Amino acid sequence: MKIRIFIIVCLLSAFINAQKNTLAPSKPVTDEYFGIKIVDEYRNLEDLENPNTTNWMKSQTAYTNSVLNLIPKRNYYVDKRLEFDKRQGYSVSDLKITDNNKYFYLKKKGDEKVAKLYYREGFQGREVLLYDPVNYRSSEVNHDFVINYISPSWDGNKIAVSMAEKGVELSDLIIIDVKKNQIYPEFIANTAPATLDGVKWLDDNNGFFYVALSTTDSKSKDFYRNTKTVLYKIGTDPKKVIDVFSAKNNPDLNISEDQFPMILGSDINAEYYKGMLVDFQSYRKTFIISKKDLLAGKKNWKPFSESSDKAKNLSFWNDKVLFQSSYNSSFNKLCWTHITNPNFKNAEILVPEKKDEIIKSYRITKDGIYYTTTKNGVEAKLYLYKDGKDNLIQLPYPSGNIDLESKGEKFSDIWITCSGWANDEQRFKYNINTNTFNPENLAPIGEYPEFKDIVVEEIEIKARDGEEIPISLIYNKNIKKNGKNPLLIDSYGSYGISTNPFFARTYLLWVNQGGMVAVAHVRGGGEKGEKWRLGGYKETKSNTWRDLIDCTEFLIKEKYTSKDKVAIWGASAGGITVGRAMTERPDLFKVVIGEVGSLNMLRDEATINSQPKEFGSVKDPKEFKALLEMDAYHHIKKGIKYPATFITGGMNDQRVAVWEPVKFAAKLMADNSSNNPILLQIDFKGGHSGNVPVAQRYANLGDMFTFALWQLGHPDYQPKENTKK
Repeated sequence: MKIRIFIIVCLLSAFINAQKNTLAPSKPVTDEYFGIKIVDEYRNLEDLENPNTTNWMKSQTAYTNSVLNLIPKRNYYVDKRLEFDKRQGYSVSDLKITDNNKYFYLKKKGDEKVAKLYYREGFQGREVLLYDPVNYRSSEVNHDFVINYISPSWDGNKIAVSMAEKGVELSDLIIIDVKKNQIYPEFIANTAPATLDGVKWLDDNNGFFYVALSTTDSKSKDFYRNTKTVLYKIGTDPKKVIDVFSAKNNPDLNISEDQFPMILGSDINAEYYKGMLVDFQSYRKTFIISKKDLLAGKKNWKPFSESSDKAKNLSFWNDKVLFQSSYNSSFNKLCWTHITNPNFKNAEILVPEKKDEIIKSYRITKDGIYYTTTKNGVEAKLYLYKDGKDNLIQLPYPSGNIDLESKGEKFSDIWITCSGWANDEQRFKYNINTNTFNPENLAPIGEYPEFKDIVVEEIEIKARDGEEIPISLIYNKNIKKNGKNPLLIDSYGSYGISTNPFFARTYLLWVNQGGMVAVAHVRGGGEKGEKWRLGGYKETKSNTWRDLIDCTEFLIKEKYTSKDKVAIWGASAGGITVGRAMTERPDLFKVVIGEVGSLNMLRDEATINSQPKEFGSVKDPKEFKALLEMDAYHHIKKGIKYPATFITGGMNDQRVAVWEPVKFAAKLMADNSSNNPILLQIDFKGGHSGNVPVAQRYANLGDMFTFALWQLGHPDYQPKENTKK
C-alpha cells in the first residue's frame, strides 16, 4: 500500500512539474486608474486569435483530461445521471398552455440525447410529436442542435421554436404550423430568444415581437449593445422586420446603448403594450403604448414607471396595473394603481409587507390573485387574495419552491409545481371549490431509494458584522459531526438572484458518496429582499465572499467538516465569490471550483457582456476600488500556497469572456507555491454551460465532482499509477 501511494505521489509531482514548465506566455501591460498603477501580467491572453493563446489553452485542457483519466470513478457521475434519466423514463420541460387548453412542451426520453417538441389537446389529450431537433439542418455534418425556447401563438395554431447549436447562444427561430405539422419556409437567423425574453405574439396570431441584436458577430464588443424590439409578420421577409422600440426608433425615450428595450408579455384582452428598459437592475423604467397606435406605426410611447418607484412584475388588470412594490418596504408588497393615471409610490396596497416573507410571484385568475412567498429563498407558501381577504392555502406537502401557471384572468385554472432540495418536483392543479390539489404530472415521478436517508436542514449563522446568513444543509441523517465529512459549498450572490430549492441530483449524489452539501445564501442575492442584494453590490461586494468565509468557518467550528475537507463551488458571477474567498483565505479551503467564472472584474468593461450597473465602472474612483477589490485575478500573490483549483471556460461564452478564467488560471499556476494541482478545462465548442446535450452537461459536472472528491481524499477517487511504465 505504501509503495502504491509513493508511486501516485511521484506521478502527480511529475504532472505538476510538467505543468510548471508549460506556463502561459506573459506580456505585461500597466494601466493607471486615478493615480494607481495596476500591472496586468497576462493581458496578452485576451487575444483569442493569437495561436500562442489558443495552443496554451488546448495544452492545458489536454493536460487536465490526462490527469482526470487516472481517476477510477471519473465517469461515475455522468453514468449515474444517465441511469436516472432512463429510470425515470422521460422528462418534460418548458410547458406552455394556451387559453384554449393546448399543451406544448419539450420531452426527452431517457435514452435520447436531446428533447423533442410535443403537444396535446388538454392534459388528457393524445400526445403528438411536433418536431425533432435532429432533423434541423440534417443535411449538414457536425451540427448538433437543441430546442432552447418555445412560444405558441394565442390560439395554439402556430409555435415559434428556437434552435440553438451546441454551446452557442445565438439561434435560429423557426415557426411551425401546428395543424399541418409543417415548418414555414421563412426563419429568423441569429436571434437569442432564450436569453432576451422570448417572443410576444400579436393578438391576431399572425406575427410577434422579439429582441433583435445589432450585430451577429458574437465576438464584437457591440454584441449586446443597441438592441431593439422588432415586429415580424409571418410570411414576410425576416430581414425586413419593423423596428418598434429602440434608441433609433424612439430617440425621445433616452434609451442608452447598454439597455435592452423589450415589449413585455401582455394579456390578449389588454388595451396597451408595456415596454421596459432592461439593464439587470431590480427595478426598471417602463413605458406604455396603445396596441392600435403601435400597430399603426406610431411612436407615442408614454412614460409609465420609473426605477425609483421600485415597482416590478407589472400586469394589466381591467383599468388597473398590478405590481410588486418595494417602495418604503424592507421586503415587498402587492399593490395596484390606475393605468391611465398611475401613482406607483402611493398605490393602493392589496397585500401588505409580510414579516420574513418576500412575495416572489403572482398570477391573476377569475377567482382572485394567487401569489407565492418565500422565506430566506428556501421556504415557500401559497396564498389567494380574494374579495379583500388574504387566504393561506395549505400545500400538498412542505416545499422549498413553488412555480405558478395559469391561463389568465378569465379562467379559474391554476397549477403549482412544488420542489425541494431532496424531492422531485410535482405538478398539481388546484380546485378552489373543493380546496384540493390534483396531481397533473406530465412526466413520471422518479423513485430514488438511494436518497431515502438524505435530509435537509435550513439554518442561519451570524456573519462577522452580525447579519444572519441562511445556509441550506443537505446530508445523510446518519452523519457524524467529527470533522471528517467532505463538504461541498455552493454559492452565488449577484443580481439579486435567489438560489431556490430544486431537486438537486448533483448535491444528492455528492452526499451519497459520503459527503455533505451546503448552499450559502450570501449577500448580493435576493433571499432577503432588496436589502440583501444591496448588501453585496459594488462597494459592499466584499460581504458576498466574506459571508462564504464566515459560513465555512461556522461549519468547521461545528465539526461538520475541517479545512482539508472543504470544496467551494461558484459559477458565472459566483466566480467572484469563490475566487475572492480563496485569495483572501487560501488556508481555509482544500478545493476551489470556478465554473465559467467572473474572475477578472477590473476588465469587465472590456467584455461583450459587461455589467457596470451591477458591479461598477473603472471610470468612477469609488467603483474602480470596488472592482479591484472583487477582482480575484489581481489578488493572486506570488509565493502563497493556494488550494487545489479546477477552472472551466467556454470558447463561445458570450456572458463571461473565456479569457477571464484563462488569465486567472495562468497567474495562479505561475504564482502558487503549493503542490496542489491547478487544472484548466476549456470547452472549445461550448459557451456558458447551456445549450448542450444533457450527456455533455453531466460530463462537465462530473469532472468537477471527480476533481473535488479526489482532492478531498475520497478513497474511490484516488488516481491509479500508470502500470505501463
